[in-house]
Amino acid sequence: MAQVLEFKLPDLGEGLTEAEIVRWLVAVGDVVAVDQPVVEVETAKAMVEVPCPYGGVVTARYGEEGTELPVGAPLLTVAVGGAGGAGATDAPAAEEGSGDAAESAVSSEYSGNVLVGYGTAGPAARRRRVRQTVPAATPETAPVPVPVPAHQGPVPVISPLVRKLARDGGLDLRQVRGSGPEGLILRADVELALTTAGDRQTAAPAPVPSPTASAAPVTAAGERVPLRGVRGAVADKLSRSRTEIPDATCWVDADATELMAARAAMNAAGGPKISLLALLARICVHALARFPELNSTVDTAAREIVRLPDVHLGFAAQTPRGLVVPVVKDAGRRTAESLTEEFGRLTEAARQSALTPADLTGGTFTLNNYGVFGVDGSTPIINHPEAAMLGVGRIIPKPWVHRGELAVRQVVQLSFTFDHRVCDGGTAGGFLRYVADCVEQPAVLLRTV
Repeated sequence: MAQVLEFKLPDLGEGLTEAEIVRWLVAVGDVVAVDQPVVEVETAKAMVEVPCPYGGVVTARYGEEGTELPVGAPLLTVAVGGAGGAGATDAPAAEEGSGDAAESAVSSEYSGNVLVGYGTAGPAARRRRVRQTVPAATPETAPVPVPVPAHQGPVPVISPLVRKLARDGGLDLRQVRGSGPEGLILRADVELALTTAGDRQTAAPAPVPSPTASAAPVTAAGERVPLRGVRGAVADKLSRSRTEIPDATCWVDADATELMAARAAMNAAGGPKISLLALLARICVHALARFPELNSTVDTAAREIVRLPDVHLGFAAQTPRGLVVPVVKDAGRRTAESLTEEFGRLTEAARQSALTPADLTGGTFTLNNYGVFGVDGSTPIINHPEAAMLGVGRIIPKPWVHRGELAVRQVVQLSFTFDHRVCDGGTAGGFLRYVADCVEQPAVLLRTV
């Protein structure tokens, strides 16, 4: 005898309260295995494939692609137990107290894993008793199953850029024929579909207003872009930072010629290549050791400054989904080689939209290399709830007085934004001056205890 179980959007961890359905990986009538991914969702921090802890036949899906659901909302229902196959969908749910046989049937099709963090991946938790009855549906509360789309199974599109392009254009990807391998939907397919749809709308005759219709006020239409997902999370965090943190910024120009030469010498010696970002990270870590006030956060409720023992270094990364700040954990304990490797791993994951919530949280200080955009300076907004951020502009040849003579040197502008509650200008200036000294004379790091 089959039992119909409802699978709800699980707690994805890190304080996330909702997620947007990007694509369904199963259709109504599909047979799913225990812990098989059934839907791909996008949170404010990462793309996540959500596995279902039940094994059986999908009887209904709730929410179309592009719909935002809160944690705890129904995702799908699965007919568990019985003979399996299509007939299982019509079997009644087991009643409470129906015996160990029904419980055993459900237990064999249920992983029992705790869905917090990234789904049910990992060692299975102990199996538990699961007995659920299907309540009688009323017209007000009965969920309506989503009809099976034109594409059977998941929509063949893997690029977040393609999904965003279609979503912004109001295009249903289930109606698009892909020209890529195995029917993969490419950007060109979406652009062609949007162009075709636009041509049809242009060719349609404009409706003739009724003479008796009342005149409606004319307003500027404009494009409305929902503040959700990564863009919404960034907006919330930056707004909170500017609302809560009394920030101040100071900056200085530095001669980076010796730092660039030191990096070139390290890379010429063989072994793993060292990135400039890794060297700047090492400088930040040493500077924070000298000025620990800046590796902190403010507990506004307790009116206390909390100085943090470890440096977890965030760095700003621009991705197709928007600005994200991956975090290098325990940056203070890493070598330049280890930092380079971790920066590379997180950057690639960001480009592939594969960062996990754990990769994007827990930072204590942020390094922002906006020089990659070809700009010299900026006044960074602190990554709440941190206390400071170092900004690095582009490194370019400029006239510079070196050893009493005018010379062309590699010059960079450093800007430092700090929470004025945790320190005064003397501490912030001391931090920035130490960073600049290390950039100009990397040997300064050798004197650091």
